[in-house]
Amino acid sequence: MTTAPAPVSFAPLQATVREAGLLRPRTGYYVVKFLTNTALMAAAWGLFVLLGNSWWQPAAAVLLAFAYGQTGLLGHDVGHAQVTRNRRAMTVLGLVHGNLLLGFSYGWWMNHHTRHHNHPNHLDHDPDILRRVVAFSPRQARDVSRLRAFVIRHQAPLFFPLLTLEGIGLRVGSVIAIRRGVVRHARIESILLAVHAVGYAAVVFWLLDPLLAVVFIAVHQGLFGFYLGCVFAPNHKGMPVRDGATEPDWLSRQVLTSRNIRSSRLHDFLYGGLNYQIEHHLFPTVPRPNLRACRPLTMAHCAEQGIEYYEVSAARSYAEVLAHLRGVTEQVRESAGRPR
Repeated sequence: MTTAPAPVSFAPLQATVREAGLLRPRTGYYVVKFLTNTALMAAAWGLFVLLGNSWWQPAAAVLLAFAYGQTGLLGHDVGHAQVTRNRRAMTVLGLVHGNLLLGFSYGWWMNHHTRHHNHPNHLDHDPDILRRVVAFSPRQARDVSRLRAFVIRHQAPLFFPLLTLEGIGLRVGSVIAIRRGVVRHARIESILLAVHAVGYAAVVFWLLDPLLAVVFIAVHQGLFGFYLGCVFAPNHKGMPVRDGATEPDWLSRQVLTSRNIRSSRLHDFLYGGLNYQIEHHLFPTVPRPNLRACRPLTMAHCAEQGIEYYEVSAARSYAEVLAHLRGVTEQVRESAGRPR
């Protein structure tokens, strides 16, 4: 457990960001983003139709996985009120991007992701920590099933392969949430999920032979999950985890549990702005294109307050995630070997 520092005021940084105009909507950017993303999705499905019943279809699956990932990142911006502050418009756009286009529940994701933002890396309250099969602390390896115990013993080499199951996990979580009635628009969400599932299966199995259809789906859904997992993995994994009842102040809670990626414009595109994870957690409603400008302001404020602002290369971030998982595995093995 990390000891929380003395409370640090977030207000001065918040005022600086507001005065710089970085909280204002970027309507023009998002109009272009929606148009280009629609074109990307259309191009991927167009390639699928053009290739027909051919074993070149995995190439279309790769492009479609990328298009799905970009659509998910755009839906993420919608959910954070970066695109529009109108709640009805947010809901409509969220349901279209989540339920209809991607096949998982927007309502479930909003609930899940909001709790993550409120309690990042908390072992009891962060659902991004709780729903993983790997362990980010030896405490999470206690009283687990045989399957999960096996995964924890080998979690570093299994980490990236397990990301291919992320798409399945999103869908399972969605169905469970809808069946439990914990989403606001359960009936509408159910219908949209069914439309997506039936439409997707009908198109794929209509155009492709059964074996090729199964291969296409495996490649598409596996790479979609892998892409999303690789985007989200550097953000908090391998950073300090917490298990205390008392939360530190907002700025310390968000900065000390987050990791930024040293970025180019290409990183901004591929990671959907989440490479500026510290800024995104401090200012979740700041439009994606403004996060780059928030970075130097945040760095300066953290330096003034004596709070570590952590930023590394993308390659280093993944290496740190794997090193953390290996360290947890070693602690679990050492603990298991001690006499009781």
